[in-house]
Amino acid sequence: MRDILRLLLPPLVWLASFSAIYGLHGIGCALRWPEISYQEVSLFRFALLSAWFAAIFMQVALLFALHRDRFKAGSAFMQWTSLATGWVGLVAVIWTLYPVAVITACGAYD
Repeated sequence: MRDILRLLLPPLVWLASFSAIYGLHGIGCALRWPEISYQEVSLFRFALLSAWFAAIFMQVALLFALHRDRFKAGSAFMQWTSLATGWVGLVAVIWTLYPVAVITACGAYD
């Protein structure tokens, strides 16, 4: 059971982060956060970047935990596979959430 958890946790953390940041984007647009700014930084951009960095931090922490002896898998294959899914989760968070955290903006307001 622990081996399955080691394999599935990084993609599940990515999935939760992906859903949360896209949801935050929608909420920010609906509440017009781009219009609220403090010292040239909008609340919208600050919230999205903070959530993106938090997601990256969670994936890095998970990857470090998978490298520790306490959380190592019993077999070499399961250890290698769990580390591979950890790296895939980290790359997925960086690659798929970069556009929404950095590039995107809300459409025209009514």
